[in-house]
Amino acid sequence: MRRSEALGMKWDLIHWDECAIELEWVVVEVGNKSVLRRLTKDGDDNAVIYVDQALMSVLKVQWERQQMWRERLGSRWVDQGLVFARDGYRLREEGITPGGPQDAGQVSARWRSTRARLELPEGFRIHDWRHSKVTNDLDAGENPVEVSANVRHHSPGYTMANYGQRRVEGARKLASGTAQRIGLGRIA
Repeated sequence: MRRSEALGMKWDLIHWDECAIELEWVVVEVGNKSVLRRLTKDGDDNAVIYVDQALMSVLKVQWERQQMWRERLGSRWVDQGLVFARDGYRLREEGITPGGPQDAGQVSARWRSTRARLELPEGFRIHDWRHSKVTNDLDAGENPVEVSANVRHHSPGYTMANYGQRRVEGARKLASGTAQRIGLGRIA
């Protein structure tokens, strides 16, 4: 998902048993402030993504971490139901509300520090994780229609034009499969 979508994820929109997450909210920068607003991207009237059980386990750890902050901060925690809400770390009295949206710019700054610590390439952005996921799914032979739907592109054509590159092995497999289907594989 996009950074804004991850920051806008809400607990009540996670469907634990189905490994599905509805995306209805995003956190965007307005002036010098990060605010929560409804997702309005075209074609995302019913934005649902499906994830694996490993990610659901990570979200359960996040839930436990957030409960610790709620208990520690008591009435200072203003619950907005966000999965990645601002916690009480480096809490200041300058209008910063624990439980509210994280500052999107600060998330990117923390990413740059993490990227350096992990010795990833300097130009590797948060969004590049999304790009890598799509590329890896297509390389693994996943259905482009499903890949496109799960990343909420407006069409599989867009996904393939921007992420799919002609792969020699895939082209050979396609040619061979076509030959088999029309009976050319049996010609001696």
